[in-house]
Amino acid sequence: MRIAYFDCIAGIAGDMALGALVDAGADLEDIAARLARLPLEPFEIETEDVETHGLHAVRVHVRTGPGAIARTYANIRGLLDEAGLPSEAHALASRIFRRLAEAEAVVHHRDVEHVTFHEIGAVDSIVDIAGTALAITQLGIERIFASPVPTGLGMVRTQHGMMPIPAPAVVELLRGAPIFSRGVPMELVTPTGAAILAATVEGFGDLPMMRPDAVGYGAGSTRADFPNVLRVIVGEEDTAHRAAPAVPPDRGEASTEVVLETNVDDLAPEVAAYALERLLAAGAQDAWLTPIVMKKGRAAVTISVLCGADREDELRALLFRETGTLGVRSSRVDKRALAREEVTVATRYGSVGVKVGTLDGEPVSVAPEYEDCARVARETGVPLREIYEEALRLGRAELDGRR
Repeated sequence: MRIAYFDCIAGIAGDMALGALVDAGADLEDIAARLARLPLEPFEIETEDVETHGLHAVRVHVRTGPGAIARTYANIRGLLDEAGLPSEAHALASRIFRRLAEAEAVVHHRDVEHVTFHEIGAVDSIVDIAGTALAITQLGIERIFASPVPTGLGMVRTQHGMMPIPAPAVVELLRGAPIFSRGVPMELVTPTGAAILAATVEGFGDLPMMRPDAVGYGAGSTRADFPNVLRVIVGEEDTAHRAAPAVPPDRGEASTEVVLETNVDDLAPEVAAYALERLLAAGAQDAWLTPIVMKKGRAAVTISVLCGADREDELRALLFRETGTLGVRSSRVDKRALAREEVTVATRYGSVGVKVGTLDGEPVSVAPEYEDCARVARETGVPLREIYEEALRLGRAELDGRR
């Protein structure tokens, strides 16, 4: 399996991520050609080879005209839909912007659908995010990990005025991730960079077991007394020291996961729901509530979280912080997952992603993405049920056509 490690030497920004991936081998010419289909104001993408403290790096410049448009989350979804990006890149770019919208909604106490992007709605930020999504899929990267993230400290000027570093949206996006200031009085992580991490990274920590075959350095735009770069290491996951799975080929991927659980009897329902949302955003594979009755007949809930061993400590800490519980128990469970892929179908009302699960090469589970269906329903006023049923029918028809 092809994996990447984001080594956040000097934090991360959208242009640094794109530059590092281009330096690691992504085809900028192809990326630029696809980005040109975005219905945006005119722009050009250029790269510059720079040297910072002895390290060669690629700096990406997005040249635009004067002025900037403040776009809503719905506006940006529409731009991505119109661009005709490859389905995997479209889904990834959409996920990054969704995480940004969720973070801004929390910070500004607004509904996600009514979030307005200012700096992030500018052409360069849209190009950085969509370009990064294209580069990740172009390089065939299937899993991403990252180092702990230095954020810098102090204050930064934004269109909202002076803001603390790390910016509120950055803190929200990096909930559950290991961050530190590094004692540097400058902004090392932008909301765009934090959203890329939040939407793609499975775990933060040391370099995972891998066989690297490409390395890229993306340069930041600010001068510093240290290498202001993001390093991306790309290669194959090293499975040489793992036992072969005791399952026949194509019968599902076997893995050992962790279930974290805690019982709480003093948590408001909306707080419990928020805790589930944060757990899922921080990388939980699944999270759920089970009503229970505790001693003395007290009504309570069990909060359960399914995650990989690499996320156990982060998600346990998140449970403690968000629920106020005094104890979290854990257990190892065996899991077998179907091979999955996502296809995009064009309904009469808009594009919808469809998840497909296969067993022995045959599709056994076809499910439209709820968020896509809900988005199209809100935009068109068509009942969600009709959009879901049409997407399901088209997804099955596309799979039948491959046989």
